[in-house]
Amino acid sequence: MQLARAANPMNFLEKTLAGFFRLVEHALDAEDIAKTRGFLQCLDPRIKFVGIAGLVVATAMVHKLWTIGMIFAVALALGAASRVSPLLLGKRVWVPVLLFTGVIALPAPFVTPGRVVCHLPGLGWPLTAQGLMSASYLVARVETAATLTVLLILSTPWIHVLKALRVLHVPALVVVIIGMAYRYIFLLLDNARDMLESRRSRMVGEMAGADYRRLAAASVGVLLSRTVHLGGEVYSAMLARGFEGEVYLLDDFRTRALDWIMLGFFAALAAAAIYYGK
Repeated sequence: MQLARAANPMNFLEKTLAGFFRLVEHALDAEDIAKTRGFLQCLDPRIKFVGIAGLVVATAMVHKLWTIGMIFAVALALGAASRVSPLLLGKRVWVPVLLFTGVIALPAPFVTPGRVVCHLPGLGWPLTAQGLMSASYLVARVETAATLTVLLILSTPWIHVLKALRVLHVPALVVVIIGMAYRYIFLLLDNARDMLESRRSRMVGEMAGADYRRLAAASVGVLLSRTVHLGGEVYSAMLARGFEGEVYLLDDFRTRALDWIMLGFFAALAAAAIYYGK
C-alpha cells in the first residue's frame, strides 16, 4: 500500500503529460483534415472566420430553440461537406461540451422559479418548465457554437487562421503571441517527457512521496528555466532575421465568387436567425 501511494505523484505527472500529448495528436489530426479537399477547406480563411463568427454571435442572441437547431443543422451539413465525420465531432465536441455544460446547467431546473412539471423521485425537488427551458438553451447554444468553432479550426491550417486574424486587424502582438505559444508548447511538452523518461531510466526501486514531490518541483523549475532561455534565443534569432513586429506568410488569400456567395449565405442565415429568433 505504501509503494502504491508513493508512486501516485509520478503517476499523476505522467498521466498529465500523456493527456497533453493526446492533445498534440489531436492538433496533428486537425492539420491533416485541413489539407483535405473539402468544402470549407476551399473557402478563403477570412470568409470562413467572418461567416462562422457571425453564426456564433447569432447563436448567442437568439431566443428560440428551433433557430438554434437550424444553425446546428447547417453546421452538420458544412461538416459533412468538409469531410469532418460526426464521430470525430462527437468525440471532440459534443460529448465533452455536454458533460461540461450539463454540470453548469444542472441546477437550473431546480432553482429557476416557474411552473412545476414534476418532482425528483426520492428527493421531492421540484422541476420547473422555465428551468428546463433555460438549461436546454444553454446546452444548445454551447454545443452549436463549439461545433462551428471546431469546424473552422479543423478546416483551416493554423497559420492561415493567424493570418486571417491579422488581415481582420487583430493587433500583431496578439497574433504573434498566439502563434509562438501554439508552436513552442509542443516542443516544451517534448522536453518535459524527455526529462521524465531520463529520470525514470536512472531510478532503481521506489522513492518516498516527499522525494517524488521534490523531483516534480525540480523538474518544473528546470522546465521553466529552459522556457525562459528558449524564449530569449528565439527572439534573438527573429531579430537577426529582420523581425520588426509583423509576421509575413508566402501564401496569399484569394477571394473567388464562391467565397462571396458563402459570405452572403452566412450573413443571411445569421440575420434570419436573429430576426426570427427574437
